Amino acid sequence: MPNQKTTCNPVAPANRVNTISEYYFSKKLKEVAEMNARGLNVISLGIGSPDKPPHHDAIETLCRESRKDNTHGYQPYVGIPALRKAFADWYKEWYGVTLDPQTEIQPLIGSKEGILHISLAFLNPGDGVLVPNPGYPTYTSVSRLAEARIISYELREENKWQPDFEALERSDLSGVKLMWVNYPNMPTGAPASRELFEKLVDFGRRHGIVIVNDNPYSFILNDKPLSLLSVEGAKDICIEMNSMSKAHNMPGWRIGMLASNRQFVEWVLRVKSNIDSGTFRPMQEAAVTALALPASWYRDINAVYKERRIVAEQIVKALGCTFDPDQRGMFLWAKVPDSVENGVALADRVLYEAHVFITPGMIFGSQGERYIRISLCADLPALQEALERIKQHIR
Repeated sequence: MPNQKTTCNPVAPANRVNTISEYYFSKKLKEVAEMNARGLNVISLGIGSPDKPPHHDAIETLCRESRKDNTHGYQPYVGIPALRKAFADWYKEWYGVTLDPQTEIQPLIGSKEGILHISLAFLNPGDGVLVPNPGYPTYTSVSRLAEARIISYELREENKWQPDFEALERSDLSGVKLMWVNYPNMPTGAPASRELFEKLVDFGRRHGIVIVNDNPYSFILNDKPLSLLSVEGAKDICIEMNSMSKAHNMPGWRIGMLASNRQFVEWVLRVKSNIDSGTFRPMQEAAVTALALPASWYRDINAVYKERRIVAEQIVKALGCTFDPDQRGMFLWAKVPDSVENGVALADRVLYEAHVFITPGMIFGSQGERYIRISLCADLPALQEALERIKQHIR
């Protein structure tokens, strides 16, 4: 009968959905939005989303190209030739690395996309993947989506937040295919060094493990950008991702890249070309403009971050936290005082009492439990207001 109700069989998601949860910032920002709706005016020092615009020439390029009749169609999966060449020129000028723009560079819709594509290109279900603790949560969540076997390797403050290679050599590395690294490091701000990169390349070559360096922070509060691919032999076993989000103030544009040897790039392209249909051409043209900017662009954005960093340091000191002054990048990573239970407790207290949102280190792994992270992507008045609120409400 048409009006007769039938029983709907229950529908279950794929098993992989149950291995991950909603991204921390997605959940927390909903709470912040609710607080703001109640008129609490929360100052957000949580997310590393640059608050300044890209260079005006890049914006003008986007506008000019968008007005053309022939720039709105599907684009090549490999990106336009001008963008690949611009990335190659950028790597040559700033990192001293020679890349073939035809075969050794793959533009991406941001680094987050690249993490997924690399994982799908290299990992079979059950393959091992080395993930840093603390580290960017997406390395772990995407590895779960790929049904890989996650092997956490600890980064410790006493080891300058670098991998413990002796411990790695003693561990069972059978079936390990991939290792995620990120220097300059997020969340800890640990700088990159040639010695570290040489150790990583040697480790990867000897064990047949693909080393992937996620490198979006190398220009922020850092006057000596370094690429993993500058080490001899690195291209044989390494992939490096980079991004326009941080150093060029383009986080919402979703433009990034990866570089490696011809074979690795081709494997990633097989995955990528079956998932997306390329990036809007005017945005690619604008990225070409941004990649050609002179050194003064990087000096100017770093002058802004230096001013903000001074106030951020005052904030963590007001909270009784300690930090390494040699950190790089657009965050300040600080250890909470012994009198505080953990970073979550301090972050929640700061949010609910001072109405300032900071990030607890535990979201990056158990090794971040006693740390907090403050973003420099808020202007000076906001940072100064956050400092005053904390001084007033947090004792």
